[in-house]
Amino acid sequence: MKRVLITGAGSYIGTSFGRWAAERCPGISTETLDMRGGAWRQADFRGYDSVFHVAGIAHADVGKASGEDRRLYYRVNTDLAIECASKAKAEGVGQFIFMSSIIVYGESAGIGRRKVITEDTPLSPANFYGDSKARAEEGLRGLRSDSFRVVVLRPPMIYGPGSKGNYPILSMLARKLPAFPDIRNERSMLYVGNLCRFVSLMILNSEDGVFFPQNAEYVETSRMVRAIAGAHGRRILLTRALNLPMKALGRLGGKAGGMVDKAFGSIVYEKGMSAYREDYQEYGFEESVRLTEGGA
Repeated sequence: MKRVLITGAGSYIGTSFGRWAAERCPGISTETLDMRGGAWRQADFRGYDSVFHVAGIAHADVGKASGEDRRLYYRVNTDLAIECASKAKAEGVGQFIFMSSIIVYGESAGIGRRKVITEDTPLSPANFYGDSKARAEEGLRGLRSDSFRVVVLRPPMIYGPGSKGNYPILSMLARKLPAFPDIRNERSMLYVGNLCRFVSLMILNSEDGVFFPQNAEYVETSRMVRAIAGAHGRRILLTRALNLPMKALGRLGGKAGGMVDKAFGSIVYEKGMSAYREDYQEYGFEESVRLTEGGA
């Protein structure tokens, strides 16, 4: 039995993994530690095989962030992660798993362009959120040793029942709009069930290194919206007649242009980067959308 301490109470990913492990993985037991405030520093990490660090701040509105907001991102996403890992190492934990993000490679390419991340792609965070993750990774690398394995996960957009971020916006649009742009793009995505399976393999196999989990399929935004609508028994018209206004907004730049590029731009991991010796992509695209939308 592997004992895992999830650091970050109330986290979507941490909560999802704890529930998944209890239901699906008898070889892993989990406990959760609240990282808010300073009381966590008094917790005893001895006896745990792995720390799964999910505490962090995401979904930054870069344009509205104050200087204090930016400093908070570095305190939480960078400093807290390194301090937690240092404590884990000092108290004999053998593995530390850190949730980074595809955002360390920058934003997606704009409409009509394709961005493929390969093993040779350098880190190029476009904002303080991505930079805070990249700096945490750098600090954690310095802690790695033969007796202290560090796993860095750089997932793309994660979605699933109750997820936050961009998916709920797409879900709302799919349930209300009669029509949606039919724009060709490609995005790597990761269903939370596939992520939980992957994390369990990292723990059970005592892994070390940087990993790039994603679903087996790339996804078009338009196809995802159509699948969400279908999960609710709706039909939504995908039409190229709406493409020109979206492309025009994208060219305008600013907040509106950034939102359009985020929705219809492309960013994918080269698929070979995400291969693992054991299968973790248990849920296909259509099934994952149905489960996310509450279907059986």
